[in-house]
Amino acid sequence: MAQLESIIFITGGVRSGKSRFAEKLTADIWKKSKTGRLHYIAAMQPSDTEMTDRILKHREDRNQSGLDWNTWEKPVSIGELAAFFHQQDVVLLDCLTTWLNNELFFEEDNWQKENFLADLFEVMWDGVVLIAQKVRTLVIVSNEVLNEPIASNELVFQYSRLLGKLHQRIVASASRAFLVESGIPLEMKGVVK
Repeated sequence: MAQLESIIFITGGVRSGKSRFAEKLTADIWKKSKTGRLHYIAAMQPSDTEMTDRILKHREDRNQSGLDWNTWEKPVSIGELAAFFHQQDVVLLDCLTTWLNNELFFEEDNWQKENFLADLFEVMWDGVVLIAQKVRTLVIVSNEVLNEPIASNELVFQYSRLLGKLHQRIVASASRAFLVESGIPLEMKGVVK
């Protein structure tokens, strides 16, 4: 499998500090050359008050960072954004688990069809590759939800299976991978340069 030097993968549990770490790492990479643009792809959609508050908090954090984040709110078909990026751009995608969830439920009950799941894996992987090949760095955030026993619920099983495949493919191709635990990033792949 070809290595996509531009990918950095960051995972961790819910509220582990992974998004904060990812934003700082992405900004630091961009600041090194200050060429190109700094982009944030937000896959999250407001579904309740808590989610709306989290989205507003993330927006506020980026606004207060003093950096010119170009934010794209795109819950599905994220690969379509590749056309808007350039070779020196640095992109943060937050997050893969939300994007997968959005794609699974974009059309009701498709998750029960094996060919849909296989196609969805390829569409999401191709979207990652399209963006990674177009930019200087693509930082991908995901949630570590695979440490728990998989429930007997078929939907949870299919979601976990697809997410696991995406994690493995992305990390195998990435130049660096981090696990964030309690706000502490642990580099699992790659060497700090």
